[in-house]
Order: sequence, then C-alpha cells, then structure tokens
Amino acid sequence: STRGMNRAFSSTSAASTKVAVLGAAGGIGQPISLLCKLSPSISELSCYDVVNAPGVAADLSHIPTSSSVSGSLPHAGQWPPSGNLGLERALTGADVVIIPAGVPRKPGMTRDDLFNTNASIVKTLVEGCAKYCPTAVLGIISNPVNSTVPIAAEVLKAAGVYDKTKLCGVTTLDVIRANTFVSASQGWRPEETDVTVIGGHAGITILPLLSQVKGAVFDDQVRDGLTRRIQFGGDEVVAAKAGAGSATLSMAYAGYLFAENVIRGLNGDENIQCAYVESELTEAKYFASPVKFGKNGVEEVLPFGPLSDYEQMWFDKMLPDLTAQIKKGEDFVNK
Repeated sequence: STRGMNRAFSSTSAASTKVAVLGAAGGIGQPISLLCKLSPSISELSCYDVVNAPGVAADLSHIPTSSSVSGSLPHAGQWPPSGNLGLERALTGADVVIIPAGVPRKPGMTRDDLFNTNASIVKTLVEGCAKYCPTAVLGIISNPVNSTVPIAAEVLKAAGVYDKTKLCGVTTLDVIRANTFVSASQGWRPEETDVTVIGGHAGITILPLLSQVKGAVFDDQVRDGLTRRIQFGGDEVVAAKAGAGSATLSMAYAGYLFAENVIRGLNGDENIQCAYVESELTEAKYFASPVKFGKNGVEEVLPFGPLSDYEQMWFDKMLPDLTAQIKKGEDFVNK
C-alpha cells in the first residue's frame, strides 16, 4: 500500500533528519522530546534548555530507538567570547526547530500576560536560529503565538535570513481539541474527524470552521458551546491544573504531530495541516489556515473556504485583536 511505502520511505530517508527542541526540560519540552525520540522519521534529536537539558537527554538516550540524542545548556565560558556554544551545538545542522521555551500560564492569566517574559526568550532563541540554522523550519509554540511568530520574523529579517516558507506558529492544539470535542458531540471516532481551525492561537482569534465539517449536525446552542470550548479549551486545563501550569501533554502531542508533518513534507510527501504563517488571505499579516507542506517547508498557503454567518461574526470580531497582537510583537523587536 502507499501508506506502507511512505512509512518505509520515511524511516529509511530519515537518515539525516535533525530536530532541535528549545526548552526541552520544560512541561511541554520533556514530553515532546520523548515523542520525538520514539519517531522513526527523526534520526537526531537535540535538547536545549537553560537548565536540566543534559539530564533529559541522558534519560531519553536509554530508550532503544535508532535516533541519537544530545542535551546542551547555554555556555559562553571562554575568552574571547564566542557566543552561546550550547545553543550552537543544539542548532547546527537542524532541519526542524521546535520552540516551546518560556513560562506557562497560571489561573486568571491570558496568553498575552506572558508577553514580556516569553517575548525576550523567543527573541534570543531565534537569534540563535538565524545564526546557526538559518534554513531550518521553525515551529513556535511559546505563547502568545500571535505575537511571538511576528517577533521571530522580525529577528530573522534583521539577520537577513527571513524566509516565509520556514516560519510557523503551531496551532495544531486548536485542531486536535476541535477534533476531540466535535467527534464527541457527533458520536464519531476522533481519529477520523478533521476540523479546520483558522485565525490565531488565543481566545477569540481561534475560529473552528464547524460549518465545513462534512456530515456534522449542530443546533445553534451546541455550535456556540463547541466554538467557545475550542477557543478557551486551554483555560479548562489551566483551571484544572490549579496553578501547576497549562496544557503540556496535549500540546506536546500537537507539536509532535506538527513536526512529523513538516518532516514528511521535507522528505517529499506533501501534506496539508493548519499552521499560523505569513499570509495574504486576510488583512492580518500572519494567519492560521490550511497550509501545504513539502520539500521547502511551506509550499502553499491554502484558502479556508466559505464561512457561515455565525463564523463571519467571529471572524470580524477576531481580526482587530489579531492585528493588534501581531503589531505588538513587531514593535517589541523594532522599538
């Protein structure tokens, strides 16, 4: 079967796929590193963090899968100073870089409340990517994604290496939440449910296109409840964890799925998944929609199709918020 061939292809052509996880010792970083270690399509995993990354790598290295794993910390202990050798080691030769570094939300916080801390972290790490792996595909997980992706873009532009086909915000968690909640409401298998989610990755900027889910039937109340639950599903987890963080395990799975699809594309197996990328579909400079991934990373930003009146209402509400969050990210770098 073609699926079997693709699997064989991905495990043999994986001979040289290096994935770097920046923030690998954190709540998302550890499980995403574990999933990457288990993946037959990744041959080399590098774990980087400001603490504990060597321990995470040592632990993962005992798992009997073919990929090699290394862990590094920031290191600049020499004269003349030569930059961050730990980050250089983690990033050199990387094909895909996943960035979950930063601080998580506590109850009552919005993703935007994380801005000041995480903006600086993303800026520093992406400066490293610009220097050590300028052609890698970057998947930004650090919140607020609506602003951290524009931050990354401005950093890459300043370094002269920005390429819109290589920079993505990971919105896969919104999609898998939508698949989970919609399948439950319809009595479907979640593995066979595929909801398109557009916009951004925060609150009302998240817009699931429930009107496009083939065969689904929602009354107004159910549709409204599902839409809001998908938009604020993160808050559900933040509240349940009661101060112990935000979504880490489901986010790690989502980030891993995103990376796997990017790698499939790089290996010549084109596929479509939603991602937050530079886009001309709307007046927002960055926007999540279905994206075709291939040998160059982002091959094509695909249109998201017709919206129902209900979705159009959310779309009109979302755009001012999204454009303001994008501008906030750009201004942080260019201030």
